[in-house]
Amino acid sequence: MKKLLYGIFFVVFIVIFLYVNNHWLVVSKHVFESEKVPASFDGLRIVQVSDLHDALFGDNQKNLIAKVKATNPDYIFITGDVIDSNRYDLEQSLQAVKGLVAITDVYYVLGNHEVATNKVNEIYEALSSLGVHIMANESTVLERDGERLAIVGIEDPLMGRPTEDMLDIATAYLPDDMFKLLLAHRPEVFHTYVNYHIDLVFSGHAHGGQVRIPGLGGLVAPGQGLFPKYTAGVYEAASTKMVVSRGLGNSSVPYRILNLPEIIVMDLKKK
Repeated sequence: MKKLLYGIFFVVFIVIFLYVNNHWLVVSKHVFESEKVPASFDGLRIVQVSDLHDALFGDNQKNLIAKVKATNPDYIFITGDVIDSNRYDLEQSLQAVKGLVAITDVYYVLGNHEVATNKVNEIYEALSSLGVHIMANESTVLERDGERLAIVGIEDPLMGRPTEDMLDIATAYLPDDMFKLLLAHRPEVFHTYVNYHIDLVFSGHAHGGQVRIPGLGGLVAPGQGLFPKYTAGVYEAASTKMVVSRGLGNSSVPYRILNLPEIIVMDLKKK
């Protein structure tokens, strides 16, 4: 009887542990401080949502939407894999997007899973119809009190273009000294973003390493293999910083371990 009780306790513990690890939303706050931040954009708040993969956070994504709304963002960046190619359900994915566009302006770049569905045009059209700004190898310039910064977005390399070519296209008409925010799904090509002197990159894709080992970090990530370098947090090289979101959902591997779903808050600060 005692062994049975221990067995039941263990099963219940595992179920609760897995549920919490995959449904407990956390907000990670960061500050990007630089002399290059235009004074009129001091205090600008960007919230990043990445790698939803059709995960559910309450009815009609109400928990996710409420969590993002509570951060009071100026802009929301979605950095790819809002759908999952293994269980494509665009309508379900759009539940979250509908709630996000009701909060503020939303900017989006696709990830490898959107490309893998072979339905990129359908996805673009659906998101655009909701008012999402699609950043398909392009940039948009924001202006406040005569000062400007650029939001740049590139597609996933699975679309058939090297990252360098996409950045060339997206930044072609931007002054070299303009402050640039980049949405790019893949963190493993950080060196390329550095070479293009991007100021701040928002990326995802790595799912936090799926399983996070205390003291070591993520276990495995697509494009990086075992013990990947770029899985979560902020990385810096030369004049470029990159924030990598652990993301929200899962794909081929169904569970996160010690790796809670994450919403990123990034505040810009004039140094």
